[in-house]
Amino acid sequence: MSKLAIAAETEDDRYDTKTSVKCYECGLEDMDRKNGKLQGVVDGIIKASTYARQAEVKAWEQEFSPCEHTLCLEQEAAREIESQDLGHCSLCDLKGNLWLCLQCGNLGCGRAQFGGVGGNSHGLDHADQTAHSIAVKLGSITPEGSADIYCYKCNDERVDPELTAHLAHWGINIAEREKTEKSLMEMQVEQNLRWEFSMTTEDGKELKPLFGKGFTGLKNLGNSCYMASILQCLFSLPTFKDRYYHSQDTLPIPQSPAEDLETQLRKLADGLLSGRYSQPDTDVTVSEHTPEVPHQKGLAPAMLKHLVGRGHEEFSTMRQQDAFELLLHLFKLITRSSNPAPLQDPVKSFRFVMEQRLQCLSCKKVRYRTDEQDNISIPVPVRRVPHSAIPLKQKTKEEKPKDDFEPVTMKECLDIFTSSELVELTCPSCGSKDGFTKRSLFKTFPTTLAVNARRFELVNWVPTKLDVPVVVGDEAFDLKTYLSPSIQDGEELLPEDSIVGAAAAQARFVPNQTALSQLEGMGFPRVRCEKALHATGNANADSAMNWLFAHMEDPHIDTPLDLGDGSSPAGTIADVASVEAIETLGAMGISPPQARKALKETNGDVNRALDWVFSHPDDQGDFGDDETTDVAVPEEKGKEGPGSSEGPAVFQLQSIVCHKGGSIHAGHYVAFIRKFIPGDDEDAWVLFNDEKVVKAVDVDEMKKFAYVYFFQRL
Repeated sequence: MSKLAIAAETEDDRYDTKTSVKCYECGLEDMDRKNGKLQGVVDGIIKASTYARQAEVKAWEQEFSPCEHTLCLEQEAAREIESQDLGHCSLCDLKGNLWLCLQCGNLGCGRAQFGGVGGNSHGLDHADQTAHSIAVKLGSITPEGSADIYCYKCNDERVDPELTAHLAHWGINIAEREKTEKSLMEMQVEQNLRWEFSMTTEDGKELKPLFGKGFTGLKNLGNSCYMASILQCLFSLPTFKDRYYHSQDTLPIPQSPAEDLETQLRKLADGLLSGRYSQPDTDVTVSEHTPEVPHQKGLAPAMLKHLVGRGHEEFSTMRQQDAFELLLHLFKLITRSSNPAPLQDPVKSFRFVMEQRLQCLSCKKVRYRTDEQDNISIPVPVRRVPHSAIPLKQKTKEEKPKDDFEPVTMKECLDIFTSSELVELTCPSCGSKDGFTKRSLFKTFPTTLAVNARRFELVNWVPTKLDVPVVVGDEAFDLKTYLSPSIQDGEELLPEDSIVGAAAAQARFVPNQTALSQLEGMGFPRVRCEKALHATGNANADSAMNWLFAHMEDPHIDTPLDLGDGSSPAGTIADVASVEAIETLGAMGISPPQARKALKETNGDVNRALDWVFSHPDDQGDFGDDETTDVAVPEEKGKEGPGSSEGPAVFQLQSIVCHKGGSIHAGHYVAFIRKFIPGDDEDAWVLFNDEKVVKAVDVDEMKKFAYVYFFQRL
């Protein structure tokens, strides 16, 4: 069985390059580069970054900080190491990609890097054998005092505030240094800006490129693959095609087309769906010596990217972003934009209603509450395969045994998502503290169901992606088993006057002492711990910890928990999450969870709540994990909200967004979309890898590790 392989292609693979040195002052040509200091000057010029490239690096580079290992570094006895020209790895002959151990002065080569930079990982071997943690890349040191610093114990790049002194300890005068090699950040930028890929199977055969209507690629603008993959999936859906692709209509003429979302989305739809731009790249000449199959140049949606990211802290940068977060951000922008009749908001096809059922364990009374959503995030169970059960594989010294995981099915993930759980709450009817059972099921189903598979766990307090395979077939499946039956005969509802207002919640809320102690033991302040437990249903330390990491930058994170002053009875108009206020914000395209959260943060002021939503575009809102602080939105008779509960709930996988890399904020995104290919008897899977569009093979392997799934209702 062959699998998809994406192999990076370097400049050396495509071109023969020749460098010559000419002195215009003396009139000499083809000078010997080895004369005097000429070699170092030439190397410095060739490896130097242009101003544009420096700006690109600056636009999206990460902010690194010191760690305890750089701050508390203790160096061994001083000695002078070999000069820049003569220094080489202590275990091999490599003279480039050298890393100096700041603790003992050992010189070791680094790992092999993108672009053909050699390395045998002897620096890493030294760190493993000696437990020395801090190393600096010699070729990255600049007279200004910047350099690549790596901490092997933290397994991350760091900053050394005392780098000048630490280098002087080994006889290196930082003022005399010149940068001769690309930094790790520059190499990562180069890798993400190039994307010169050869689309092949493992047996070396190139995948068949596709051209025509619906097969237009999107050029990578530098870490924009997350946006390209989401846009390709959206514009393959009938609702987005019907909304934005009108080839015979005249475009409206706004005052500023570059800042008009309607214009940019219609322009993109025309480019992707018309087929006019889906032509082989004429700049590529195919011959027996160049086996590359010519792909298309692809559209460059620079204006749309700028517009979507404008004012957004993350999407306005050139850093890699989370594709799922962009999907939610696009949903908000599209819903808030105008949709002139008879055109409809295409996001409506994603909306549905989830119904939550709470039942007191003592008095058995129940409460139902509904929330409108446009996606679900499903937990993926993690079951590691013991290393003893994994066949021995060849690996380099730098590799640690890779975790393998048991495959799970999409049904198992949905079962967990809709399963019952216990929450520690005080019953407002009988006063029991035994708690409640909580379960959420679909009240209605959408036309298109967007599913985010959560494959992450915290490793050293950092979210790390896990390659847990989720088995999803091409065949249709029924979700009717996840339909909420709503209130049943014999069930007794909690009385309306028991809807808990803010004051009552404050009087009753008592933090889970076990979880509180665990969180405080991790070093979190008590105020933050109480807030986290309150926001996550007072369930456990893990949930609260995840909430804390997601809200570390909240401006009011250290403000003591305030659930109201109790001046108004619960469930009245004065409630900070009143039904009227939620409906008012809902008319502006703001979902109930977002409205609920915004109203709580602004003490019920609708205008301030609206400002809060716009200033917190990434906050998905309060989905009611703590039932005591929420007010249910009453349902109108005969109205069940967006989506439909009628007819079959049969869904089929339409497209997926896949991610390669250990973090959602790095690596590369591609999209696989089920499409009809002219000449084929049935629908096939098509791979959209930036501007390259090819007929995919062995997509089953890629489906197992997809990050976002789009299911279409049949």
